[in-house]
Amino acid sequence: MRNEDISSRPLCLSGRGVTKIFTTGKTRTVAVDHVDFEFHEGELISIVGESGSGKTTLSKMLLGLLNITEGEILFQGQPRDISNMHKRREYWRGIQAIFQDPFSSFNVFNKIDTVLLDCINMRGGKRLPMEKKIEMMTEACSFVNLKFAELTNKYPFELSGGQMQRLMIARIFLLKPKILLADEPTSMIDACSRATILDMLLQLRDEVGMTIIFITHDIGLAYYISDSVYIMEHGKFVESGSADDVILNPKAAYTKRLISDVPKIYEPWDLNTVAQ
Repeated sequence: MRNEDISSRPLCLSGRGVTKIFTTGKTRTVAVDHVDFEFHEGELISIVGESGSGKTTLSKMLLGLLNITEGEILFQGQPRDISNMHKRREYWRGIQAIFQDPFSSFNVFNKIDTVLLDCINMRGGKRLPMEKKIEMMTEACSFVNLKFAELTNKYPFELSGGQMQRLMIARIFLLKPKILLADEPTSMIDACSRATILDMLLQLRDEVGMTIIFITHDIGLAYYISDSVYIMEHGKFVESGSADDVILNPKAAYTKRLISDVPKIYEPWDLNTVAQ
């Protein structure tokens, strides 16, 4: 999709002047500072920045987990309304997340069967016969190379980190949201599993046509997988555009530093660019 004109597709999520200010006593911290963005249907976006850049705070606002101080978020072209729990749940039918830490992403008291059944019920399948639900759960697990028959009656904490990440993707397979927000989804697993997880997410994007928003500090990963890249520093987008434009022809000094900080196997490492 790298060569396709994504901008011609309908907008699924956009923002104008989105801002988040945390206040503690007399201290005001601007975590996200008047950012604008436009995410299109089927687009793969990476929001790149170091720790403290504001990218995770922005992701929580996109999910509706944090209130916005200023600005507006539009969902499918209309102002987002999550003013009560019913409307918030409706919004969550269209946007879901995979988080960095799989061990804190599941209720430790719920078995895997319950986790997957909740997804089916959320998509309106509560009245389906149990045989059909088992078939759907088996298919979802098979998509991520897990066997449902081996998971039934187990708890998520009985799985490895990689298996739990796969289970989170199985949830997404059942929910089929319009938008998936993936916050550092591969940072806690080994390199081999990381490539597999990324391939699964890309395959899911192609099959379902969902928009995927990656929150990451890895600018190399962003270039490899993304249609569009947003570079975030101190709560602001300092640069944005197609992956090729931003990574191959960077304009902002911060973007250039992020790229120079990526170690290259066949070149001496320049540690002078590392912030002291």
